[in-house]
Amino acid sequence: MLSRSDPKLSANIVRTAGGARVDLVMVADMVVRGAKVLDVGCGDGELLRLLSERRDVDGRGIELSREGVNECVAKGLAVVQGDADTDLGDYPDDAFDYVILSQTLQATRQPRVVLEHMLRIGRHAIVSFPNFGHWSVRLQLMFAGHMPRTEILPYSWYDTPNIHHCTIKDFVQLCTAIGVKMEKSVALNAWGSPLRLNAPWWFWNLFGQQAVFLLSRKS
Repeated sequence: MLSRSDPKLSANIVRTAGGARVDLVMVADMVVRGAKVLDVGCGDGELLRLLSERRDVDGRGIELSREGVNECVAKGLAVVQGDADTDLGDYPDDAFDYVILSQTLQATRQPRVVLEHMLRIGRHAIVSFPNFGHWSVRLQLMFAGHMPRTEILPYSWYDTPNIHHCTIKDFVQLCTAIGVKMEKSVALNAWGSPLRLNAPWWFWNLFGQQAVFLLSRKS
């Protein structure tokens, strides 16, 4: 599974003037202060630390790589080694207020199952992912005839950890299929700026380089 601390990914994602990744700031802003949070695929713990500093959360993490776990533990973060595809089933219902999967959905073997577990474990789920429907991706496929490489999708086809590329439209359709309520959504352009909130889905799907969704179960 892709690690959020992967140098190829981290080097190419836009950061704020203070050094925080823009996409992680967007995620943190969706979390209520003092909430209990599980960060799935937490990498080096950058989001957990951001949530602790900005939102005073009770944060836990699960990370596949031993290196990532060691780095998190060295920072004083509560992180265990585990795989989203196999280990989320061990968590009890409603154990957290929020379960977060940031820039990792496309690297899971069973994205639908992972999302369903997230919404069983947490009252809310926050998911962010690179948009494979972005215009730059489409142009590379159409005119260059090869698998696209962009700032947020920097890998060649033969060494990528991403196995389930999806577009914003694909993700919205998945949410509809499993009966998920989309409470908030943000699409970011290549410079990390949010697209217009009232723009139609096709516009987000074409011009959003990545997206962040706040989800909950329908009552």
